[in-house]
Amino acid sequence: MKRPLYLCAGLLAVALGAVGIALPLLPTVPFMILAAFCFARSSPALEARLLNHPRFGPHLMAWREKGAISRRGKWSATIAFGVSIAIGFAALALPWSLVPVGAAVLCLGWIWPKPEA
Repeated sequence: MKRPLYLCAGLLAVALGAVGIALPLLPTVPFMILAAFCFARSSPALEARLLNHPRFGPHLMAWREKGAISRRGKWSATIAFGVSIAIGFAALALPWSLVPVGAAVLCLGWIWPKPEA
């Protein structure tokens, strides 16, 4: 029963990651990391495809081996959060406009101390 659920979750994560390629506010690599995790428990062939992918494979391997995030990835996340904060302040009233700020503080506080790939 778990295997089909992991497979569905992995496919959903790949789909969200693919959407994230076009939308700058939706991260791609974290969804691919989640997909690799799910595929490791459901489909070794799909996991191998992700790990051997020329674009995502190196990031996934760095995460698995060292828990590392590239400096470019860290800066991309920071810029995306900055854009989200600006949109939040432009489109939302207080206190809701502070939600992107809180998310950025939590997420960037977790991302930046990670080792670099």
